[in-house]
Amino acid sequence: MARFRHRSPAHPPHRRREPEQNSGAVSSLDRSSVRRGLSGSCKGRFSGNQFKMGKGTDKQINLFYCTECEELARKVCDQSDAIQLRTISWRNFDDGFPNILINNAHDIRGQHVAFLACFSSPGVIFEQISAIFALPKLFIASFTLVLPFFPTGTFERMEEEGDVATAFTMARILSMIPKSRGGPTSIVIYDIHALQERFYFGDDVLPCFETGIPLLLKRLQELPDANNITIAFPDDGAWKRFHKQLLHFPMIVCAKVREGDKKIVRIKEGNPKGQHIVIVDDLVQSGGTLIECQKVLAAHGAEKVSAYVTHAVFPNRSWEKFLHNKFGSGNQFAHFWMTDSCPLTVKAIVDRPPFEVISLAGSIANALQI
Repeated sequence: MARFRHRSPAHPPHRRREPEQNSGAVSSLDRSSVRRGLSGSCKGRFSGNQFKMGKGTDKQINLFYCTECEELARKVCDQSDAIQLRTISWRNFDDGFPNILINNAHDIRGQHVAFLACFSSPGVIFEQISAIFALPKLFIASFTLVLPFFPTGTFERMEEEGDVATAFTMARILSMIPKSRGGPTSIVIYDIHALQERFYFGDDVLPCFETGIPLLLKRLQELPDANNITIAFPDDGAWKRFHKQLLHFPMIVCAKVREGDKKIVRIKEGNPKGQHIVIVDDLVQSGGTLIECQKVLAAHGAEKVSAYVTHAVFPNRSWEKFLHNKFGSGNQFAHFWMTDSCPLTVKAIVDRPPFEVISLAGSIANALQI
């Protein structure tokens, strides 16, 4: 039987908020000529303190965030004097359902508001969706949802009758976010798994698709062997997704081919001999494909192999197989770069070679000014 909670002005509410001291957690970026050309293109937008914005010219943003994203939210705030952090009290009733309070809600009337979300598991989505749907209704000037990682993006198609494309389901839910006084909600997503997923969103929201590749380019410039880098893609999908952003580099494309009952990674195009190979993909789950690519590239003469993913999902601590002490000296990744789009992974791999986090904070601060 469905539960109905009738609240009458003449009676106390069925659920009463607990005193503040019992509340839960409060949430408070010839080869020498090529490299010169690359350096110039990156410096124009991503170098130095250009992410840091000044007062007066930028719209003032009130940034709310989920508990998992607190560290990233603070980094975003540090990028701009125009961004102010706001807090939400994330609490639960005794039955486990959310008991959420948007603190000082009256103060954001007429203001530009953003929410930094992390849908790391189904268990945290509902409480964040509840806050996301409430914020635009608080008479705010505009609303932006920043969802760095769109978690159901890999489930975007059906292979047999009965498959549920949950990427479409999530896009439909987000498309129903109420309008603010300024109009439709803007949704900022980084390196969504398949670009066609932009068409899953309805006309009542404005999806803005950003990428972490400029941050990788900036990091590659800083390497001592920056003139000896070749980009590798683990499959045709990754090549289609990223190759136009990496045209300054020689490229290698790998592919999985079937040999009997097994799928084997082979080099489809390119030559890794004597090069520092950087494998680029949008996300990593178990990491098996990356490891097989590393092996075949090393076997064909790569000087060393590194990897970059925007989203390091790594369920069940699968990142452990990449730790340097898990490999022999000739069978490991020199660098493994990732963004902080998956905060739980970032906390787990801190100070563990070969992992290095490249923060999205500056890019997010820029996106909030669009």
